[in-house]
Amino acid sequence: MEEQHSARPARGDGPPWARQGPPPFPPWARTWVQGGSGVGPRGRSRLPWASTLVLTAVVVGGSTFAGHNQTERASLDVFARLLLVASCAVLLLRRRHPVLAVFGSAGAAMVYLGAGYPYGPIFLAVAVGCFAAIVAGHRRAAWSAVGMLWLGHVLIAHWLYRWLPPSGDRAAPWGQELAVAAWVLAIVAIAELTRVRREQWARAGAERAAAARRRADEERLRIARELHDVLAHSISVINVQAGVGLALLDSDPEQARTALTTIKSASKEALGEVRQVLDTLRAPGDAPRSPAPGLDRLPELVEQAAAAGLTVGTATTGSPRALPPGADLAAFRIVQEALTNVVRHSGSPTARVLLAYAPDVLELRVDDDGPAGPGDAGGSGNGLIGMRERAAALGGTIEAGPRPDGGFRVVARLPLTRTAPAAPRETP
Repeated sequence: MEEQHSARPARGDGPPWARQGPPPFPPWARTWVQGGSGVGPRGRSRLPWASTLVLTAVVVGGSTFAGHNQTERASLDVFARLLLVASCAVLLLRRRHPVLAVFGSAGAAMVYLGAGYPYGPIFLAVAVGCFAAIVAGHRRAAWSAVGMLWLGHVLIAHWLYRWLPPSGDRAAPWGQELAVAAWVLAIVAIAELTRVRREQWARAGAERAAAARRRADEERLRIARELHDVLAHSISVINVQAGVGLALLDSDPEQARTALTTIKSASKEALGEVRQVLDTLRAPGDAPRSPAPGLDRLPELVEQAAAAGLTVGTATTGSPRALPPGADLAAFRIVQEALTNVVRHSGSPTARVLLAYAPDVLELRVDDDGPAGPGDAGGSGNGLIGMRERAAALGGTIEAGPRPDGGFRVVARLPLTRTAPAAPRETP
């Protein structure tokens, strides 16, 4: 992940749901099972009144209609309607107390059936309570409540019917129990499927959030490296030339003018590169309007170092060739940072840059003959950290430290066979 990846998706990548994934729960199921968002205007959990009232109307109205077609069952009276309302009213607690909601709904339904009232949509209330409990993670409680209702129905329909209303009732056929068992299994299966899907969506959302944070961190590191490399090199040149200009302002005005000209050129180049980095930050989906630097600009680095009083010799071994954009930019920045460290921390007036091209590796070596600063020998400075990060992003390595014969050496090895991240290129 080197140059052009951003933490934000590029424009035109499809509709928002395609980039962000499905919602954590289907809207219709959230309304009936969870009762809407469940959060009041001040962040407090509120009861699902609307969905519960609609469900109560459906259960009471449907049971009344079913009673007209089941004349052998007991007619609906006040107690029956109270049981129907109670089986739905307890679902107001399905968000805060899902176990109490599912057992309360199943208990009311079992009393309703035991009293001999007509079969009807009271089972919808049990289904909603079961959904809410399973989705909330109380699977055993939901299974127990639904199993209790089924076993109670078996006892009532085949053994206790002699002592329960309506009078003269007969045992229910066992085929009916198979239908009830199938209904129970369907409720549990659908609720479990909903729970699994919700967990999958939650995991996918967490993975997308982690990936977005990782891309944002990588982008921040990239921008920090770019700004450090640009500003450290240019400001080092400006600092040296400002000192020269001040020292020669009275004795050699012409040389002071040359120093000020170098300062102007270095500051202009630094501003241009900083603007390019900031443009990429402001519009991550757009390609930069100027090309990323590469080793073709090595002569510019040599001239800037010469303006800062450092004589740089360059040498090349192997067969030079075009590099992948990511490797080209990393090689340029590594050489730039190494020369900047020589100017800032070494007393050596000369440095040597070697580019060694191998079939699958580019080796960069920067040597100077001056003593290393106290913090450089261990390679703990921000510049060396940035160089190591650039090399590691390409699968390469950086070695930096004092030479046995004196001086300091930086050696970078960048693989060229691995697909390197592309650097920003100039738009046509």
